[in-house]
Amino acid sequence: MIQAIFEISTTNYLEDKRLINNALSGIAGKCGLQNEFEFSEPTSKFGWTFFKLWIKPSLHQQIEQRLADMIKKSKGSKADEKFTNFLSDLFQASGCSKIKVKLIEV
Repeated sequence: MIQAIFEISTTNYLEDKRLINNALSGIAGKCGLQNEFEFSEPTSKFGWTFFKLWIKPSLHQQIEQRLADMIKKSKGSKADEKFTNFLSDLFQASGCSKIKVKLIEV
């Protein structure tokens, strides 16, 4: 499995990055993993901040295995769409209010 890269768009960068970090760290911790994701430097345009999120294959695989039922219920017809929508829902449930998640590379 190749490392997945997502583009995150937010209007509240510092808070949303903290919430995303906490959500992914919590999942990684439950899977016995650490440092399995990273963020790029942000860029801002028109009131939105954009940054990339890299999820390493080991964490991606653990999320897909442990949370398969939740991922299956996510919107989308393809596995990549379901996983991306699952992440978006996870981040929003963690407190991110105005956030968009887009898969840019698998």
